Amino acid sequence: MEVESVKCECCGLQEDCTQDYIREVKAKFEGKWLCGLCAEAVRDELAKGRKKKKGYSLEEATRAHMAFCRRSKSNPAVMVADGVRQMLRRRSGHLSPATSR
Repeated sequence: MEVESVKCECCGLQEDCTQDYIREVKAKFEGKWLCGLCAEAVRDELAKGRKKKKGYSLEEATRAHMAFCRRSKSNPAVMVADGVRQMLRRRSGHLSPATSR
């Protein structure tokens, strides 16, 4: 299997993946390569958007997440940490900001 380096179109993370996997991801996200974290964030954004608006599309969810990534690009480590924190809060049902202890 041939491995290729590919860059996430949202956050810019570079990964080494097989060509089959790259094609699979691009097929799911309208030709865009997304890393695993961004792909999950887009799925969450899609679910959230569909609760608010009937007909919310994958393209709209992808654009919303890409905008989030652009706003957060000042420090990629912070962006990844914030993305993981936000995803975990959504999964647990707690969307309110964390309280300081």
